[in-house]
Amino acid sequence: MNRTELVAAVADKCGMTKKDAEKAVCATVQAIKESVAAGNKVQIIGFGTFEGRKRQARKGRNPRKPGVVIDIPAAVIPTFKAGKGFKELLNVKKPAKKGKKK
Repeated sequence: MNRTELVAAVADKCGMTKKDAEKAVCATVQAIKESVAAGNKVQIIGFGTFEGRKRQARKGRNPRKPGVVIDIPAAVIPTFKAGKGFKELLNVKKPAKKGKKK
């Protein structure tokens, strides 16, 4: 699903126009990005948590030049951890199909 499909799905589920749904989706994404960039955690119960995690500086290998060691600077990376409800939805066990055994 891409952004356009997400906007259409939100518009359909909420009974709003696609223009209004696009504003809502954009505002939600922007609010999450701004909050995480400010060092906060965004937790949506049943869906998951967005946060920034610090990655330490480290040494790495240049893939274009075998054997050459490069310095990779420290960085803050965005992460998402799925919530319990989301994980359960993805791991629903489907009943086994009954049929003839061979």
